[in-house]
Amino acid sequence: MTSKKKDHTPGGHNASAEGTGPGAMKPGFHNTDGQGVAGHGAFFQQTQLSRDEAVQATDWVRKHVARRTVDLGDRMDDVREHMYELEKEGHIIIHRVEDQHDPKMVKTLFGWDKKIPTRQLWHHKSCGQCGNIPGYPTSLLWFMNEFGFVPGKDYLDETDQTSCTAWNYHGSGIGNVESLAAVFLRNFHQAYVSGKPHGHGPGHFYPLVHCGTSFGNYKEIRKYLVESPQLREKVTKILDKLGRLVDGKLVIPEEIIHYSEWVHVMRHRIASELQKIDVSHIRTTAHVACHYYKMIHEDAVYDADVLGGNRTAIITSMAQALGAQVIDYSTWYDCCGFGFRHIISEREFTRSFTMNRKIRVAREEANADVMLANDTGCVTTMDKNQWIGKAHDQDFQIPIMAEVQFAALACGADPLKIVQLQWHASPCEDLVEKMGISWSEAKKNFQAYLKEVEQGNIEYLYKPELAYGGNA
Repeated sequence: MTSKKKDHTPGGHNASAEGTGPGAMKPGFHNTDGQGVAGHGAFFQQTQLSRDEAVQATDWVRKHVARRTVDLGDRMDDVREHMYELEKEGHIIIHRVEDQHDPKMVKTLFGWDKKIPTRQLWHHKSCGQCGNIPGYPTSLLWFMNEFGFVPGKDYLDETDQTSCTAWNYHGSGIGNVESLAAVFLRNFHQAYVSGKPHGHGPGHFYPLVHCGTSFGNYKEIRKYLVESPQLREKVTKILDKLGRLVDGKLVIPEEIIHYSEWVHVMRHRIASELQKIDVSHIRTTAHVACHYYKMIHEDAVYDADVLGGNRTAIITSMAQALGAQVIDYSTWYDCCGFGFRHIISEREFTRSFTMNRKIRVAREEANADVMLANDTGCVTTMDKNQWIGKAHDQDFQIPIMAEVQFAALACGADPLKIVQLQWHASPCEDLVEKMGISWSEAKKNFQAYLKEVEQGNIEYLYKPELAYGGNA
């Protein structure tokens, strides 16, 4: 199996970007000297395209990304086939999706089968969701409770996990493959053995990754691990020191599963068993995370019944199942503007991009009531930066939330206690009211609940003892 080489030097800069050679950045300068964007290198230059040339180039991109032309070219090997070979040779242990996980079969971009486990799930949380958008993970846990899933048996949300550290890797460029692989294997080993304190065997709980960046990073790292015996040797020594080997072997998951894939395969149950609110008059648009379907694109889920199979199915499939209107817009393929490094080095670029290429377009072209996304960075960027538009007379506002939050609202979840829209910076009140939910009443009830919390009367969504590895 072959893979494209990737620059893993710190920052990915060349010599000229580091202050030496022709075209070097001047000390102390950022992007004011026309030599590129700060932190990205002087090799980023203005294209000097005329307006007609820019339109022509954009039209070409739209034509080619609007359909699945990528699957007509050379296809790479299925990494899982090589994993099975490594396991057979005694090099690794594969954490398999088994019948006990009640899997549903879906198709990926290349028509490969992918098994999506629907229960006995180990929640791999997102640092950004828990810190910025807490209603994101709570909506997902709420659905599992509503389906009657038993915590500690049908799903586990424990604290014995770490950040994937891909934020550091993509944001600063100072990460390395060995550290990323060690963190990946450490977390997924914990998922493999996490059932033991609860009376279950190894592999009982299967990891469900909440964050799109973690999802893309883990798939990329898994590919490196399978292809490189040298990398496996290095991280085996690290995992051995951590006590994170099984019979002296690395544990690698058969499938890497994103929460939105779980939502996708559960959408009909959600709509038929739990939906309480008619959303047929709600206009939705979808923004799918780059790290979901552009990174290791062969693993993204496509469905012939969703958008003709020409775009990834997740998000849109859930909105359609609920009966909402799904409205297209021309910049659907664009990044949200987050981009990791430029959110740090050129925040103004991120803000202007998300306002002009996403929020404005979705408002003007689709007249959307809400934009649905499936990743921490995307929701955070588009939700938290709309205020900046007011300073530049670009008052284009639209509620931004994950599709699982929107689905939870449609199924009767409390907009403040569960969906936690009070954490959002984008205006969600009008959407909630249009759905037939009283925002003022929800706020009144939530304020009363906070008084109860002050008295120590706390209502838990999940048993605290389980979060710390105990039994309850």
